[in-house]
Amino acid sequence: MSDINILIDYIESNLLPNIDIKSVRHFDPIVVSNAPESWRLLGVGNYAAVLVHMDFPQYAIKIYAEGRCGIEEEIKVYNKINNHPSFSRCFYSSEKYLILKRLKGKTLYGCINEGIKIPKSVIKDIDEALEYAKSLGLNPNDVHAKNVMIVNGRGVVADISDFTKLKKCSLWEDFKKAYYKIYIPLLQKKHPPIPEFYLNMVRRIYRLYRILFKK
Repeated sequence: MSDINILIDYIESNLLPNIDIKSVRHFDPIVVSNAPESWRLLGVGNYAAVLVHMDFPQYAIKIYAEGRCGIEEEIKVYNKINNHPSFSRCFYSSEKYLILKRLKGKTLYGCINEGIKIPKSVIKDIDEALEYAKSLGLNPNDVHAKNVMIVNGRGVVADISDFTKLKKCSLWEDFKKAYYKIYIPLLQKKHPPIPEFYLNMVRRIYRLYRILFKK
């Protein structure tokens, strides 16, 4: 039996029957509880949670919360992107979850939080990855500091679930403006950790700015 088949059996028999994944508010990350032993939560978004099993550290399991749509669209995006180094890869999909290649690195949000330098080359890598996605007819959406990573010194896009949406999204362009106008002159040379309290404050101010000025 292959690794993937064994992992599918673990997910179906051990993880899904026990884990509790709830979406409390539409614009907030989902809430996860009761993850069984041997499973570790890697992160949560507004639609899904990502976990890893200790015996299969090379794979990330993305489980969608009940009532949250989007998994079919995400599968379509992975089928288009196929096996590209700037993105993860989907090895298996079902109605509830995906088995993906695990990206081992730091999100740009985590880098800012921990005081880790973000080089300009990482921004360029992500720009090139997004242009590649556009060349396939995709429309990159929801690209922000929690959805892009530094993996082995390279910029990588970690979440492509919204790449089939037709709306225009300025999140990445807005992040780049802040990177070049604020991060480079103030933080790049000597980068102190930025506590999550302040990052959440910036996130709320930015959300208010989008509501008021970017309708």
